[in-house]
Amino acid sequence: MASARITCPTLSTKVVSAQEAARHIRPGHRVGISGFTGAGYPKAVPQALAEQMRVAHAAGEEFRIQLWSGASTAPEVDGLLAEVHGLSKRLPYNSDPDLRRLINSGEVEYVDAHLSHSAQHMWFGFYGPLDVAVVEVAAILPNGLLVPGSSVGNNKTWLDRADKVILEVNSWQPRGLEGFHDIYNGTALPPDRRPVQMVHPMQRIGDPYLRVDPAKVVAVVETDAPDRNSPLKPVDEDSRAMADLLVDFLRHEVRAGRMPASLLPLQSGVGNVANAVMAGLLDAEFEGMTSYTEVIQDGLLDLLDAGKVTGVSATSFGLSPAGVKRFMENVDTYKGRILLRSEEISNHPEVVRRLGIVAINGMIEADIYGNVNSTHLMGSAIMNGIGGSGDFARNAFLNFFVSPSTAKSGAISSIVPFASHVDHTEHDVHVLITEQGLADLRGLSPSARAERIIAHCAHPDYREALTDYVARARAARPNSQHTPHLLTEALGWHERYVETGTMRP
Repeated sequence: MASARITCPTLSTKVVSAQEAARHIRPGHRVGISGFTGAGYPKAVPQALAEQMRVAHAAGEEFRIQLWSGASTAPEVDGLLAEVHGLSKRLPYNSDPDLRRLINSGEVEYVDAHLSHSAQHMWFGFYGPLDVAVVEVAAILPNGLLVPGSSVGNNKTWLDRADKVILEVNSWQPRGLEGFHDIYNGTALPPDRRPVQMVHPMQRIGDPYLRVDPAKVVAVVETDAPDRNSPLKPVDEDSRAMADLLVDFLRHEVRAGRMPASLLPLQSGVGNVANAVMAGLLDAEFEGMTSYTEVIQDGLLDLLDAGKVTGVSATSFGLSPAGVKRFMENVDTYKGRILLRSEEISNHPEVVRRLGIVAINGMIEADIYGNVNSTHLMGSAIMNGIGGSGDFARNAFLNFFVSPSTAKSGAISSIVPFASHVDHTEHDVHVLITEQGLADLRGLSPSARAERIIAHCAHPDYREALTDYVARARAARPNSQHTPHLLTEALGWHERYVETGTMRP
């Protein structure tokens, strides 16, 4: 018997167990699932699928699938499917450590894509057909419309493009989420595309519901299970220092007349520094702020509750357990102040550029000329992925990349002669921040950038060696002064770390 969350007469007849639903997924299938930053991922079907994979593997049968999502999911999805060696390919983002190991060992192919590209590349046919979509929703209405849950991600695309659809209806998701979403239905392929008509972060351009062809729905599964809500780390001294530098620079931009006193719409990546920046803004003088971002962390709820931020547009929640409790207890007070959109809109370059976003994202390392690596350790091992940082950074009015100046107790410098992998070229990077200081790179030549980055962002333990590298590169290449490098040494710091465990000379 279907629950009160499933009131569509047609779809209520398709309620089955997770085990029965999972049988629709076969070896070699391309499977699109809901989920973004640990919110709104399917809770039951992936676990049933993993058990079927275990049985198949024990019988000597190959059972692996390609898994496509909005972004990261949870240990109950990526981690579990990695544990049973059930994945052949993953895209467009992963943060699970067990799956990361399989990607870096070569067992699983990983397509690390800009999040704004993932849906449109599916529509373009770049990834091939989608066999099955597994999407979590909060409710199914009598007319068959779907009330989205705590994330949207690529759900609309998966529902539109999949041959078969499995719906998980999760009673844990607040029923009050109805009305929080804005699902854009204007997707078109070139040459028939039209501008996305959005001029304000909180402007509605779509519908509150997801739609699905009932004929494609092969199973509906009922669940009552929470999202993976990870506690946020306490704000440490380095994060607070970087947040203070960033907030003070925003004051500088307001004084210079380059942005209004209410700032321009804010985007911040997930993590400790991003949350520290939100805490810094809570204590700052700015009022009437808005946010056009990917993920809503606790810091944005704080700003909403304080009235400092009037509205937040995102594609997902990414709250701590305390943040989830606060939201669920006060869900109605946030309606109209929070909009969740598909990631092809939340990360849309056209919209980001039009709105004039201030983008704040983390990095693994930057080099002395401003190239940023946000994805790879020592040039080869993937960490998580580029996510949405490229969508926002390249199109932002103003972008910041932030990182502590060292890692591994000082054995690694985050400022290096040459980035071991480049995700954001020097042409796209405006401001670098470490706990040591801030380097505004706008309007500077490569040589001027090098001087500023070394002086303001590098740790003192590495400044002399970086200065020496630049001086010797200039001396060795008199006819190559624009971006001087010593080609035999450019990645020498990384090589030294791999061989000795430290970048220190």
